[in-house]
Amino acid sequence: MATIKDVARKAGVTSATVSYVLNNSGRVSEATRQRVLEAARQLNYRPSITAQNLRSGESRIIGYAWHTERPGEWTPIMQQFLYNMSEAAEAAGYHILTFIADPRDPVASYIELAQMQRVDGFILANTDVDDARIRRLLELNIPFVSFGRANDSWDFSYIDVDGADGMRQVIEHLAARGHERIAFIRWPSLSLAGSYRAQGYRETVRALGLPLDERWLVESENTPAHGYEAARQLMVLPASERPTAIACVSDVIAFGVIRHLHDLGIEVGREVAVTGFDDIPAAEHITPPLTSVHQPLETIGKRLMEMLLDILHGPPPETKQVLIKPQLVVRASSGG
Repeated sequence: MATIKDVARKAGVTSATVSYVLNNSGRVSEATRQRVLEAARQLNYRPSITAQNLRSGESRIIGYAWHTERPGEWTPIMQQFLYNMSEAAEAAGYHILTFIADPRDPVASYIELAQMQRVDGFILANTDVDDARIRRLLELNIPFVSFGRANDSWDFSYIDVDGADGMRQVIEHLAARGHERIAFIRWPSLSLAGSYRAQGYRETVRALGLPLDERWLVESENTPAHGYEAARQLMVLPASERPTAIACVSDVIAFGVIRHLHDLGIEVGREVAVTGFDDIPAAEHITPPLTSVHQPLETIGKRLMEMLLDILHGPPPETKQVLIKPQLVVRASSGG
C-alpha cells in the first residue's frame, strides 16, 4: 500500500507538499498540484481517514441509538428512517454509528461515546415527554438534533411530523365517506408521538360533531398480534354500537386489525374502514391496500443531517424547530 512518502518521491516534492495538495491547504502552484495528484492516482494512494480526523479534531461519525423494544414489537418505520439518515450522512462525508442504549440508564451510552470522542454528535429519535437524553445532552452542551419533540420550553433543534394534523386528515376522510362511529387504536400513553396522534383524533371528532364513545378508544402495543386483539375488543360490541371505521396509530397495528376482520368474514373497506399511520412499504401490498399517513422520511433524514452539520460547524441553523405536515394516502382499506 502506497504511503504519502511514496507519492512525494514519485512527484519529486516533499511530504508536506503532498499533504498541502491532498488537504487543499497551503500555497502550491497548479503545476505542482497536478503532478502530486497524478502521482497519487498512479500509485492508487488513499489518505488515512483516521489521521485526517485526528488533525481536524473530528471523528466524522454520528451516533444513533437503538432502544430496547418490547418482545415482538416491529418498528419498520424507524428502520426506514435509519436508512434515509445514513444515506444523508454519507453524502455529507459522515457515517452513522449505531449502538444499544441501556434501558436501565438510557443516557449513559450517549455520555460515554461523547466523552471518548467516538462521535461528533447524535441524532435522537423516539423521544418522550421531558426526555432524559435531551435534558442531559443540553446540560453538557453535546451536539445533537432530534427526530421528535420533548418539551416546548427547551431550546434544541428538532424536526417532527405533525401527528395531530395527520390524524385530522384521517378522521375528516372517514367522515367524508359517511362514517360517524370511528374508533381509534392508540399506543400506550408513554409514547409522545402517539399522544399527538390521539390528540388529533379527539380534536377532530369533536370539531366534526361526531360521537365519541370511550369504548372506541383501545390501547395496543405496536405489533400485529396486539392489533388483532384490539380489533376483537371493538367487534364484540353490539352491532348498533360497533364502529364502522377503525383508525390505527400505526400501520403495524392496522395489519392485525385487517386480519381479524378477515377472520370474521367482514369486507374491509366496504363494511368496515381501516386506516394506518406511517405508510410503510408493505402498506400498499396487503389485501386490501392500506390507507395510511405518509411521513417524508427521506426529507427528514437529509434536513436533520444539515441541521447537525450547522451546529457542528456553524453558523447555527436559522430554523431550529421544524414541524412537517404529513400526507394522507388513500387506498382501498377505507373505501378509496
